[in-house]
Amino acid sequence: MSWFVYMLRCGDGSLYTGCTDDVVRRLAVHQGGKGAKYTRSRLPVALAYQEELPDKSSALRREAAIKRLTRQQKMALIAEKERAVQR
Repeated sequence: MSWFVYMLRCGDGSLYTGCTDDVVRRLAVHQGGKGAKYTRSRLPVALAYQEELPDKSSALRREAAIKRLTRQQKMALIAEKERAVQR
């Protein structure tokens, strides 16, 4: 079963990073105001990035690594993923 690390762009322009085994379900929870405390006060949220990983353990490690990045590095990661999708 795959796990995913994702980044949300919040209504105030900030970024939120999390992990889940179902991105669509988790995004709906965040958008419904029932997600993480951080996103509840920063609605609306939109999916900006997602990365598939083989298991929960590696997803949690990747989430921690992304959270240590600067905002500029996170934005570069999002832009890189967007360019790859456009190709």
